[in-house]
Amino acid sequence: MKLLLVGSTGLVGHYVMDLALADPRVDEIIAPVRKPLPAHPKLHAPLVDYDHLPDDADWWRADAVICTLGTTLRVAGSKDAFRRVDHDYPLAVARLARKHGTSAYALNSAMGADATSGIFYNRVKGELEAHLRQEGFESLTLVRPGLIGGKREEFRAGERFAAFILNALDPVLPRKWRINPAERIARSLLDAAVSPLPGVTIISADKLAG
Repeated sequence: MKLLLVGSTGLVGHYVMDLALADPRVDEIIAPVRKPLPAHPKLHAPLVDYDHLPDDADWWRADAVICTLGTTLRVAGSKDAFRRVDHDYPLAVARLARKHGTSAYALNSAMGADATSGIFYNRVKGELEAHLRQEGFESLTLVRPGLIGGKREEFRAGERFAAFILNALDPVLPRKWRINPAERIARSLLDAAVSPLPGVTIISADKLAG
């Protein structure tokens, strides 16, 4: 099984990488990155510029794609930059992979993803989901976590505060509002890629709660 993983250095992507490297069902992992990754016998990590992805690379042909690319408005610096990372890059990957015969795509999206939303973040996520549905994948899995639990390399004050509140209220919160552990999200993405279901599958936050 050949897996194409984009966003492997982020919080969820890092967990996907660790799980996939240890999973006997996965024979090879292709992880396009901007900076070199530690070597591993199962890993091929080509250096790429996401603004100029190679359209003829043979590593686009995989059994499945897992996409965990994402940023925040604060980190991106503008709405245009945010859209480029959270919409344009994942869609470009999808189109190239599909062009080369990849049949399954699993996306780490977001709770509230809605192309008609008045909230910019949710609208961009929803637009990506809608565009991915048009690419003709035999299997498309949309994982929609709420607040993601785990230690990030970058500091996100809003997430830290929200996590503190949700942890305190966890015993009384509905499952869909509870923190979603990054490892659980990663495992859902990996299972969707290794054992893809036909059509479109949505995995909601309540199924990812700790």
